[in-house]
Amino acid sequence: MKIFAIYSSKGGVGKTAGAVNLSYSAAQCGHRVLLCDLDAQGAASFYFRVRPGKKFNGKKLLQGGLKKFIRASDYERLDLLPAHFSFRNLDLVLAKLEEERRRLALQKLFKPLADEYDVLIMDCPPNLTLLSENIILAADSVVTPVIPTTLSLVALKQLLKLFRKVGAKEKRINAYFSMVEPRKVMHRDMIAQYEQYAIFRKVQIPYLAEVEKMGLHRQPVAAVSPASIAAKQYTSLWLEIWNRSIGG
Repeated sequence: MKIFAIYSSKGGVGKTAGAVNLSYSAAQCGHRVLLCDLDAQGAASFYFRVRPGKKFNGKKLLQGGLKKFIRASDYERLDLLPAHFSFRNLDLVLAKLEEERRRLALQKLFKPLADEYDVLIMDCPPNLTLLSENIILAADSVVTPVIPTTLSLVALKQLLKLFRKVGAKEKRINAYFSMVEPRKVMHRDMIAQYEQYAIFRKVQIPYLAEVEKMGLHRQPVAAVSPASIAAKQYTSLWLEIWNRSIGG
């Protein structure tokens, strides 16, 4: 099982859109996929119309035995571990664990799922916390959307700093430009300056109405508009990230 974390310390960069659409693309490519919604806001869960069970919360998440909390989506080969509002306190729960377990709690939780799924994708909250360290250490690949603006690039530099702090290898980062508007000079200039760096993937996600309308349809873009540019770009992005992950 390959684990992918859709993560950035900055909000509003397209993390949840990425998690939802990449999960759908992976399932459409034939993989057995589990999307774990770790953001207390539960946007990914909202898009897939899935609610957590009444007995599920942040403490139960970290206790393990996740299979009983997983829910099927409306799409073949795609399941969801829904978010719970109590996830906002996950850092407090992690801090109470023994020191040697604190940063590896998620890694331990996901191991029993390895025979059930080919791909596990985490939709992550925009934090720089103990949970963030857990996410990085549990993931085979950290997929980070970057809007071609100054603050989004600052968030990318924070991610690189966090990778160094926990001793993770930077080659596990898959950055991609998100919400790109080619008519904007800043976007064109930023992309031209940074796209040659090894952590950036070639595929870019444009700023398009189809992605904005996900909140209305509560479905992945490709489920509503399979022939749209947005759907094709997310599929291409998934294939680029997946092929890189299996290529070492």
